[in-house]
Amino acid sequence: MELWRYEQEQWDKGFSAVCGVDEAGAGPLAGPVYAAAVILPRGVELPGLNDSKKLTEKKREALFPVIMEKATAYSIARVEAAEIDEMDILNARMLAMQRAIDGLAVKPDLALIDGNRDHGSRYAIETPHITIIQGDASSASIAAASILAKVARDRYVSEELEAAYPQYQFAKHKGYGTKLHYAMLDAYGPCPQHRKTFLKKWEAKR
Repeated sequence: MELWRYEQEQWDKGFSAVCGVDEAGAGPLAGPVYAAAVILPRGVELPGLNDSKKLTEKKREALFPVIMEKATAYSIARVEAAEIDEMDILNARMLAMQRAIDGLAVKPDLALIDGNRDHGSRYAIETPHITIIQGDASSASIAAASILAKVARDRYVSEELEAAYPQYQFAKHKGYGTKLHYAMLDAYGPCPQHRKTFLKKWEAKR
């Protein structure tokens, strides 16, 4: 029940459609940042549900279709690498989360947002909301959103970007700044899916 504490508090206040929102992929050097929004029905059982970072890839993949099947509504959105460069990652995260909320088939009364930020210089969470630090580990709907966002992003990078730019071996590092990824950057330079604003330190060393 501990994972439902925040949802229960809002239900007790009269909110009925409460969505959890989280993002994935803020830190990588390449690819989009993803976000998901999930409204879970009261009393739904999702064995093993937890913060996506605390689950193995196998467990995340197993929960992904179960969450989509059992959710009252869910939505996955992203902000592309070029958009991140144009606005900065904080604004991109806010925009991705709002896009995910806007994509829900059921309009939420309230959004539970992971973290302590709800706005950047240009984009903000416009839906009525509360922010929850470490919400992905303490709210069922945020935990569910974290899994959808993480799995969707990993699949996109491992499948589509891997196929489009095989020389970078995206399936192995998911776009993060690993030794392998930097070695591939040294060998081939950046591709259109790289976030140019994230490569300034690498460029300075060349």
